[in-house]
Amino acid sequence: MQHIFNGLVSGSFLAMLALGLAVIFGMLGVVNFAHGAFYMLGAFGAYLLLSEWGVNYWLALAAVPVVLGLLGALVERVLIRRLSALDPLYNFLLTFGLALVLQDLVRREYGVQSQPYPSPVTATVDFGLFTYPAYQVMVLGVSLVVCLAVWLVLSKTRLGVIVRAATERPELTRALGIDVGRYVAPMFGFGVALAGFAGVLAAPMRAVNPLMGGDLIITVFAVVVIGGLGSIFGSVTAGFAIGLITAVANLYVPTLSQTIVFILMAAVLLWRPAGLFGREEAFT
Repeated sequence: MQHIFNGLVSGSFLAMLALGLAVIFGMLGVVNFAHGAFYMLGAFGAYLLLSEWGVNYWLALAAVPVVLGLLGALVERVLIRRLSALDPLYNFLLTFGLALVLQDLVRREYGVQSQPYPSPVTATVDFGLFTYPAYQVMVLGVSLVVCLAVWLVLSKTRLGVIVRAATERPELTRALGIDVGRYVAPMFGFGVALAGFAGVLAAPMRAVNPLMGGDLIITVFAVVVIGGLGSIFGSVTAGFAIGLITAVANLYVPTLSQTIVFILMAAVLLWRPAGLFGREEAFT
């Protein structure tokens, strides 16, 4: 059971990061390779607020995603929008370069050594058969609430209808008099804010260092591909599923624990190129 919880907690980070990527890809058609760097900035933002100004974890959890969301909207307005009319490869290369720049700036200032961040919750939860850190239980609960809330907003509200319409039929949406462009920067910023939120949650659990996002983003890309590019439900479901599968693999076949996600990605692409929950027509 403890390994199942470990998998779910790991999957919660994959799910939130994949959710942000899916929102950005669905709205803009951009594969944001800088997503891992924004996740790293979220963790470093919490660390700096605590070490430099004494701002506690809970305030950082509220403030850092907002700041990074505004930064993400600015990046979309200043950089990504300029290349939107070109081949999507150009924006992929742009975000790849942006990730390298952000990582290098942080590494130049703080080095590659991991920075410690104290857990705001030190208690444990007794499940009978085992005890588990209360903070990790909280992370799992918060991630489930966030993912469910985003899905409900995009599925049940007028904003969600507009976003989904702009994602699937942008020309028709514009023809109906809806200004699609006004939603692009906020949605990109929202996706970045989700990455920053996950980074703050990860700070007490993971090593806070400039490479923490780069180490994770390739796995997150695989999760998004498995779930289906642009699919909110697919990205979240695949995130938690991959977390569980990796934890079980680490227990029984540790040699495959780091590669099983890519084996699954290859199998899914061979069987269903659009991903488990993606739209097939997008690939025909």
